[in-house]
Amino acid sequence: MLTGVSRFPLLVYGIASILAFGLYGYDKQQAKAGQWRTPEKLLHAVELLGGWPGALLAQQMFRHKTRKLSYQVWFWLIVAMHQVIWLDVLFLKVTLVDL
Repeated sequence: MLTGVSRFPLLVYGIASILAFGLYGYDKQQAKAGQWRTPEKLLHAVELLGGWPGALLAQQMFRHKTRKLSYQVWFWLIVAMHQVIWLDVLFLKVTLVDL
């Protein structure tokens, strides 16, 4: 199925997604309690590292960060960037770095 493609990115995406999901849950809990919040830059950094699937799931499950337009613009730009990179890697056989 993944011949010629390293499985390492799947591990990274899985770990980053679990981390993103947890950060969103924590941030939502903190928001409800009026406490210190997780910086948006940190949430975006985890999404950029591959945690966007977990972030997307958390946004829907916790109904968190779904209405803030500026946040959503950055989130979807990160998702689009990942999609373009994987289209290149999987279909055009372009590699930025051998993993």
